[in-house]
Amino acid sequence: MENNSAPEHLAWHETLDMHELVASQSIGLMKIKKTYPDITDPELKQLYKEAINGLSNNVAELLEFYPLAPRSPEEDDFRNDQLPFHAGDLLALFKSGVRNYSIAITETATPSLRAVLKKQLIQGIDTHAKIFNYMYKNGFYPAYNLERLLQNDVNLASKALNEPF
Repeated sequence: MENNSAPEHLAWHETLDMHELVASQSIGLMKIKKTYPDITDPELKQLYKEAINGLSNNVAELLEFYPLAPRSPEEDDFRNDQLPFHAGDLLALFKSGVRNYSIAITETATPSLRAVLKKQLIQGIDTHAKIFNYMYKNGFYPAYNLERLLQNDVNLASKALNEPF
């Protein structure tokens, strides 16, 4: 018999996808807010402002679903230093790089180019692992503790939303 009532919490897989979106958009939001004052071209400045508003809305809307994540409330362990941000930014860069290389390899017909892309993909995977291990060791990415992982997202998102620009 199928249960058609609304679930009391999000599913694990959608919670983890939401985590990825909030973390990456929060890092991006902080980066473009820090860059905004340096933009001198009015048209580009307007694009930055639209991007800031759009990302801010995205993050705020997704944060509304965090209370539905399958976890219990945990004490806030907000960090004020920039190390987690910089490490997360580096991790996101290599994560997207691994994805981009994987896609590029599937589109490559030239064997010598494919060999170079495969070599660089492996290097990117290895670098991603080193960055992840650094973050995990230092408590910046509690990958095996969903409650702490989600709390880190809320902290990062709050910091990104409150960052002046």
